[in-house]
Amino acid sequence: MREQYNIQLKNLCDEIAQLGRFCDDALAGAIKALHDNDTELARRIYKSDYIIDQKEREIENLCLTIILHQQPIASDLRLVSSALKMITDMERIGDQASDIAEIVMNLDYNEKTYFKTIEEMAIVARGMVQDSVEAFINQDIELARDVIDRDEQVDNYFATARDQMIKLIIEHDHNAATIVDIIMVAKYLERIGDHATNIANWAIFHLMGEHPEKHPQPQAQMQA
Repeated sequence: MREQYNIQLKNLCDEIAQLGRFCDDALAGAIKALHDNDTELARRIYKSDYIIDQKEREIENLCLTIILHQQPIASDLRLVSSALKMITDMERIGDQASDIAEIVMNLDYNEKTYFKTIEEMAIVARGMVQDSVEAFINQDIELARDVIDRDEQVDNYFATARDQMIKLIIEHDHNAATIVDIIMVAKYLERIGDHATNIANWAIFHLMGEHPEKHPQPQAQMQA
């Protein structure tokens, strides 16, 4: 009985890792489509969102099966309950990658000069997604904390990109609707960073039994 239970828990982690790969593929594809102005790739990413939705439902069913049949306690219960929360954030990451792809499908903008900030932002956000899932799978609390720290970097990129886009409208008379679309891409990336931060927090909850918004400061700093 215990052997079957351990197999189910391992399967849960394997399924989460696969969902993480699906999210990463979708995000990477959406950003590549933006960079290359590739509407066909954007269309494929947009249409593939159902794969992530389906995997989320499969993992949810597996979690419920474990809870109902195995009645886990302590750390195992935290593992399963954290997984249930995480997959919601992962599904939203998939949705936002699809949203970016949808914008690219209709984007009429060939000037790449001001995409640099957004592309740098995308690299950080994508790394946060990868590392947050890895932190959960490998039970790496320090990696989870590092992901949380990187969220501020993504927020700063968003503020910079937004200001650059507004400047294009004011000083260079660029099409306002197109610029708003590009700002929305940056906003979706900012939200992806938030979801990766949530996943990292759930990794910490799984290991520590607490769900901090920010990890505690060292005692010496608190007393300063």
